[in-house]
Amino acid sequence: MLSLRLNFLGAAVLAACAATQAQAQAPAQIVVAQPADIRSTNPGVNRDNTTDGVVLNIVEGLVAHHENGTIGPLLARSIVTSPDGLTYIFKLRTNVKFHNGEPMSSADVLWSWKRYMDPKTDWRCLSEFDGRSGVKVTSVTAPDAQTVVMQLDRPSAVFLDNLARTDCGMTAVLNKKSVKEDGSWDKPIGTGPFKFEEWKRGEYVTLSAFADYQSPPGSKPDGYLGLKKPLVEQVKFLTVPDMSTSKAGLQSGAIDAGQITSSDVQELKANKNLTVVGAVDAGKNTLLMQTNDPLLKDERIRQAIALSLDMNQLVAASSEGLAKVNNSAIQQTSAFYSAAQKKGYRYDPAKAKQLLKEAGYKGQPIVIQANKRAHVPSFSVAVMSQAMMQAVGINAQIEVLEWATQLDRYNSGNYQLSSFTYSSRLDPALSYEQFSGNKAKQPRKVWDDPAAQKLIDQSFAEADPKKRQALFDQLHTMMLAKTPLVILYNVTDSWAVRKRVSGFTVWEGKPLLWNTKLAGK
Repeated sequence: MLSLRLNFLGAAVLAACAATQAQAQAPAQIVVAQPADIRSTNPGVNRDNTTDGVVLNIVEGLVAHHENGTIGPLLARSIVTSPDGLTYIFKLRTNVKFHNGEPMSSADVLWSWKRYMDPKTDWRCLSEFDGRSGVKVTSVTAPDAQTVVMQLDRPSAVFLDNLARTDCGMTAVLNKKSVKEDGSWDKPIGTGPFKFEEWKRGEYVTLSAFADYQSPPGSKPDGYLGLKKPLVEQVKFLTVPDMSTSKAGLQSGAIDAGQITSSDVQELKANKNLTVVGAVDAGKNTLLMQTNDPLLKDERIRQAIALSLDMNQLVAASSEGLAKVNNSAIQQTSAFYSAAQKKGYRYDPAKAKQLLKEAGYKGQPIVIQANKRAHVPSFSVAVMSQAMMQAVGINAQIEVLEWATQLDRYNSGNYQLSSFTYSSRLDPALSYEQFSGNKAKQPRKVWDDPAAQKLIDQSFAEADPKKRQALFDQLHTMMLAKTPLVILYNVTDSWAVRKRVSGFTVWEGKPLLWNTKLAGK
């Protein structure tokens, strides 16, 4: 019996040792919670923001965004533009390898570009380069293995920005073995800091560190540029649609990083094992105004609404203190965020009442459309705006809609006020273009002003930063005066991160896993 007990104890000890050894041999892994599964692994094709956030840890393009929204070379080492703005010469970095070990050259850039320009690929950004949305790339050539030349049909100040756009998959340079022999998509073989390993649909995506990764120049991280080192062996993007489940995983340690709701910020700040951060991006939380509406076509009523809002109180409350007021279409981190862009609406209830009286407002209902999605402040902004508007005599009401219904109303222009969030556009011209244009042709447009549109069109063609700045400053002044919408603040996503993790960052709503490591690793 004693011998049996000793044998059983020995087996238990051996099992425990084996388990410990297995843990020691397992790769160091960071688990990041994602609110939804990715849509595909195909850059810029069948994608959404969650998909982009995973894929852009794997692939890279010729150019990318700095933190301040400007463009710099990534797989390119230099970019030369001809004086007429029609020719772009990209010199490629040397010693860059794909994840399968093959060297990257101009032939890979040409192959990738040809694939993107094939309508069968269904690339999201095809219309940005084939002439349908403005500029047309008339030719792409490779004089040698390290040089790519692109020819345009007209100058464009946003050509490089469009190449770098995350929703375009950064126009990633891919190895041709990313597709199967029949040309159908297989998996991404890129040049990024992490390699694609496995996608178990509906559950997780795993990436592993690319040992031969060559970081772009820089001594510190800078958006998708600067110092990029894969310091953790494995990253697991875990699909967790329920944010309360993600919260529980963060508290237990099963999850290392994840987005949280603003209502959970204060509770998780008190957790000694977690750090809560606010990741600000170029998205815009706004109150849209339908200028074709019988009431809101009166500029004085629109201005009265803006003056009724205590911006500091509204923004602090709806962001749990993580955001700052920004009434500009340009994000605060942008190189184009000038002193002129800092000017905004003042809180002036007395002036608001005076304007309402001058406009002959008689207490007619003004309805604010909103949704209750957990990760946007649509409803909280609507509630606080309603109270502030009512305080100056505006009969503000709230209509809560499903997001799909609100989006349909937005696209058709069927609203008075809409508490609405725009996605990121880093170049100011693209940001203004989101909400400006001819309502008769595009009912979703908010600011229909030919004078403003002329300035926006100029900003798309003007390459000189100083001249572009003057155009954007003039647009901002006009927008504040006309008040076709009230831009409140930039999108601020709240994230919680386990303190065992260092170097983890979120930029433009997407987790950047390079330079991230675990304590003791």
